[in-house]
Amino acid sequence: MSDDEKGMLLDQHRSPQRAGSLSGDGAGGVKAAEDLEAVFDVPVQLAAVLGHTKMKVSDLLHLDTGIVMELDRKVGEAIDVYVNDRLIARGEVVLVEDKLGVTMTEIIKADK
Repeated sequence: MSDDEKGMLLDQHRSPQRAGSLSGDGAGGVKAAEDLEAVFDVPVQLAAVLGHTKMKVSDLLHLDTGIVMELDRKVGEAIDVYVNDRLIARGEVVLVEDKLGVTMTEIIKADK
């Protein structure tokens, strides 16, 4: 995705139309996007986890290009999406031009 496309997506996120749809009733409801603008530039760590495996250190030292590692997930199974080590969604791997991406298929609600 080019910088121009990223900018367009960000502009769409900040658009007044979107902000209006987020505004609440003023009684502690959902806040407008402008209220969140202070956190838009806060960096977060995002990870799309395809699966996990366990191995001995001796096996880890023998890994090389072309070696296939077996993971605990099957082909086509949903992957987990984490933000700052917190599960926020599940999704599917997609190919966008020559890069991999993730389509989120399920948003995980946080427990309070």
